[in-house]
Order: sequence, then C-alpha cells, then structure tokens
Amino acid sequence: MFAIIQAAGWPIWPLLLASVIAVALIIERSVSLREKKIVPATLLDQVVSVYQRQGVSPEVVDKLAKDSPLGSVLAAGLRNHKSSRYVMKEAIEEAGRAVAHDLERFLTTLGTIATAAPLLGLFGTVVGMIEIFGSQAPTGGSNPAQLAHGISVALYNTACGLLIAIPSLMFYRYFRGRVDEFTVDMEQAAERLVPHLMRFAVK
Repeated sequence: MFAIIQAAGWPIWPLLLASVIAVALIIERSVSLREKKIVPATLLDQVVSVYQRQGVSPEVVDKLAKDSPLGSVLAAGLRNHKSSRYVMKEAIEEAGRAVAHDLERFLTTLGTIATAAPLLGLFGTVVGMIEIFGSQAPTGGSNPAQLAHGISVALYNTACGLLIAIPSLMFYRYFRGRVDEFTVDMEQAAERLVPHLMRFAVK
C-alpha cells in the first residue's frame, strides 16, 4: 500500500483525505438513518392512545420530541392541539422542515466528495503528464525513471479518484432516497394524527 502511495506521488494525499472523510460520513449516516431510529413503527399508535387516555401534558410532549425525528414532528402537532387545523398543520410542517434538514446533514459533503474526487484524480493525471514531458531531454533522450514515475502518478491518481467517487456517489444517492422516504413517512403519520387531535379537541 505504501508503495502505491509513493508511486502515485504527492497528488494522492488530497484523495486519501477525501476517502477517509467519505468513509466516515458513510458510516455515520448508515448508523443515523435507520428506520427504527427515525420513524418508529408503533410511535403514532402510542401517541394517539396516550392522547385519548390523558390528553396533552408538557412532560409527554417533551419526551415525545426527544424520542425520534417522527416524535418531534408529532410533538409539534400536540403542542397546538387546541389551535385551528391550519395553525396545527403549519406547526407540523415547520417541524418537518427542521427535521428534514437534520436528516440531510453531511450529505452535501458526501456529494461534494463524489463530484470532486474525479477532478482531484484528473489533477494528479495532469501532474503525471507534466512529469512525463519533463522527462524528455532537449537532445531527444529521456529519463526512464522520471518517465515511469510520471506514468505512475497519472494512472494511480486517475484510478484512485474514480475509486472514491463511484461509491461516494452511490451512497449519496442512497441516503438522499432514504431521507425522502422518511420525510414522506413522517408527513403521512402527521396527516393521520391531525384528525384525531381535531376530533378530540371538538369534544
């Protein structure tokens, strides 16, 4: 491995840094964007049941808001259970936007790495080509060692850039899809909660 890094030259170091960051972000998002952590399956039924039995209390709402992103959205509806349907839905939508923003955390960085890695690889390729042309002596001869090093720099950096960009782009698309799915699930859960709150508020 060290021999490859040495052969690739100094342009490989930004790519290695980008790869470390990309791996860290992929692991972090894989852990954070789990369905049971974002949209617990039974949470809506539990909220409706508790609301029917004992109504709304600050303690219940605060605990719900800290439970999960879905809990934060539902808590916004409970806080406004005595308000009009319009006010309640506005509060839920505002909470939903904040939650969606949190779920998208670090995805921009991962997408940037997926876009920048091939360009960094191309930069290494250009550096290698410069070394290749620099190996040509004015008399027509060439320096074989410098020529071989230039070729190594060009090829290794190109390959490394693609090796980083491809999985980064795949995971970026995957995580964006997961966030969109979770956002839809939370919207649907909130839509199902509102009629319950309005019905009991009327009573």
